[in-house]
Amino acid sequence: MLALEFLDLCCNNLSGEIPKSLEALVYLKYMNFSFNKLSGEIPSGGPFANITSQSFLFNDALCGDSRFIVKPCLTKSTEKSRRKMVLTSLYILLGIGSLLALSVGYAVLRLRKRKKNARQVDVSLVKEHERISYYELEQATEGFNESNLLGSGSFSRVYKGILKDGTLLAAKVFNVQLEGAFKSFDTECEMLRNLRHRNLTKVITSCSNLDFKALVLEYMPNGTLNKWLYSHNLFLNLLQRLDIMIDVASAMDYLHNGYSTPVVHCDLKPSNVLLDQEMVGHVSDFGIAKLLGAGEASFVQTRTIATIGYIAPEYGQDGIVSTSCDVYSFGILIMETFTRMRPSDEIFHGEMSIQRWVSDCFPSGIQKVVDLNLVTLGEEQIDSKMQCLVSIMELALRCTLVKPDARISMKDALSTLKKIRHQLVISCY
Repeated sequence: MLALEFLDLCCNNLSGEIPKSLEALVYLKYMNFSFNKLSGEIPSGGPFANITSQSFLFNDALCGDSRFIVKPCLTKSTEKSRRKMVLTSLYILLGIGSLLALSVGYAVLRLRKRKKNARQVDVSLVKEHERISYYELEQATEGFNESNLLGSGSFSRVYKGILKDGTLLAAKVFNVQLEGAFKSFDTECEMLRNLRHRNLTKVITSCSNLDFKALVLEYMPNGTLNKWLYSHNLFLNLLQRLDIMIDVASAMDYLHNGYSTPVVHCDLKPSNVLLDQEMVGHVSDFGIAKLLGAGEASFVQTRTIATIGYIAPEYGQDGIVSTSCDVYSFGILIMETFTRMRPSDEIFHGEMSIQRWVSDCFPSGIQKVVDLNLVTLGEEQIDSKMQCLVSIMELALRCTLVKPDARISMKDALSTLKKIRHQLVISCY
């Protein structure tokens, strides 16, 4: 037992405290207690000195050192003070409770009918947090059949699945044979454990052991933005594309400014923008995202593994990651969305990039670069639509300036897009 090197207890519905005796396992190189119901203090000695918060994900009752991103443990004096406060509060609440009892009873009677109608919704919310086994995922995806493949990335493949109760899901299965796949899985879990925004892809649960790693995601019936841009039988009009860019900007503004510490996505592109039933955009794939911790610089340096064509110059050349990198990628995404040209297309080589192409034609020759399907010659609103496209491309160019400090912020980009949309709706709809 003392020679144990790997300990993976993930997703076993375990409860209780982590034994302090595990500190004696000096040869332990890997441990994972994620997705259980553990409580109490996380040991800090022995092998625990070298592990990160990713080993304790989704155990809300754990406490300990701040580096594990859990709540601090209560001291005895704190517990005594807290007990006194609880008793005082209890007396007050009992008095208030007696006055509210009749009104609550009446409200319960009124709500009983509503609850009956909403029972199906309540059940689905509970199911979102249930653990799922490898067998269930295998059955849901018909053995991870290629016919159910929705897409693939550097470390994973995404399959459409249907559970026995008819629930649709998207299973993101990581290729554990690839170097970096474990880190990508852990990073995505870490990033999404506390992130909550309507324009971020929702992770429902996970399935994890030493040989298999998968995230169960909310299914997006309309697929990716990439599919809608380049499929011959699909089309997005000007307002739809603008709305999707606003959705993406809203998600990115939340990541940069709405969370306790800034999150840099690092790989923003059309295939990582998913569309739900209502064509609302959701940013997905946090496998290489970076968290700029409190007290750190506004950037970090790392190995470049993002997608060529969308990478900011400072990221591609020096591996420097900041929120400005996402702004640059967002600018390229805007250009691609409204020109329907990939930054990797053959015409872009040498010094000619999609950014240079748009810049050379801006503003008087903007009709040479935008998707011709967005406007119709002779239509009544052509001038208003062209002015809208000029404003959109102006924003895209501000996002893709070479110097990171000169780029617009995501918050200002979102505000600008909303103003452009308002003007478009007034003029054309």
